[in-house]
Amino acid sequence: MTALGAVFRPQLPPERLRALARLADETGLEELWLWEDCFREGGISTAAAALAWTERVRIGVGLLPAPLRNVAITAMEAATLHRMFPGRAVLAIGHGVQDWMGQVGARAESPLTLLREHLLALRALLAGERVTTRGRYVSLDDVALDWPPDGPVEVLTGATGPRTLRLTGEAADGTVLTAGTPPEGVRRARGLIDEGRQKAGRTDPHRVVVYLLTATGPDATARLRAELTDEGLADVPDLGVAGDADAVAKAVQRLVDAGADTVVLQPTADEPDPEGFVRFVAQDVRPLVP
Repeated sequence: MTALGAVFRPQLPPERLRALARLADETGLEELWLWEDCFREGGISTAAAALAWTERVRIGVGLLPAPLRNVAITAMEAATLHRMFPGRAVLAIGHGVQDWMGQVGARAESPLTLLREHLLALRALLAGERVTTRGRYVSLDDVALDWPPDGPVEVLTGATGPRTLRLTGEAADGTVLTAGTPPEGVRRARGLIDEGRQKAGRTDPHRVVVYLLTATGPDATARLRAELTDEGLADVPDLGVAGDADAVAKAVQRLVDAGADTVVLQPTADEPDPEGFVRFVAQDVRPLVP
C-alpha cells in the first residue's frame, strides 16, 4: 500500500503547526512532513512538538542539513525522538542548500564526502555501536549513545544529483526526492540508487519518498503554474498536479508506478487553506490511492 502524506511548509508561522498536526492525526493522515529551510523553523524542535501533540501520525523531517550539525548531536536528537515516540519519527539528512550553508559559514568543500561520513557515523551510532573515526569532516573518539533506539530505525537522505543518489543507495535506508522530480526522474533515481545498493551489497528495503507539488480549488491551475515558474520548472513535463482528488490520485499513481513508495503532497507556498489541504489529502485523495 502506498503511504501518503502532506507537507507543513515553513512559510507558515510555527504557531500554526499544533492545529495542523492534530488535524492530520484526527483525519487519519499517515505522514506529516516538516522542513528545516533556512532561516525559518528548526526541524528537530518542530518534530518533537508535533509528535507530542499527536498520537499516531508519523512525523517526517525532510531534511536536516548535515553541515549544520555535529553527527553526535544528530544521533542524540534522533535517538531521543525514536525512544519517546517509537515508530513515528522519520528523519532525512542532506547536503543542505549550499548558498544557505555559505551564509552561516558551514559550506563544505566536498558536500558529498561530508554526507557520506555523516551518514555512516549516524547509522552506526543509532545501531548502538561505539564509534571511533577520523574523516575529513567527521571525527569521533570512542563515542556511543547511552540511550540508542530500542530497534532498527530508518535514516533517509535527500538527493538530486547522480553521485548523491548512488550514495543514498549505498549508505542510507531511504531517499527523499524533491517536488522537482517527475515520474521519469523517479525512474532514473531508482536506477542510480540501485547501483549504489549493488555496490554496497545491500539487499534490505530502501524507501523512496517523493514530494508532489499539489494545488486544488478554483484557482489551482494558476497557483501551480505560478510556483513552477518561480522555481524555474515551468517547462518540465508532468511535474506537479492541479485539480480534484481524482486528478491528484492519478498523479500519485504515476509516481508510484515509477518507483515511489511514499508520496507526500506539497501545497503551494500560497495555499489559502492549509487545514483544508490536510483534510483533502486524508479524506478525499487517500481513498483513491491503493
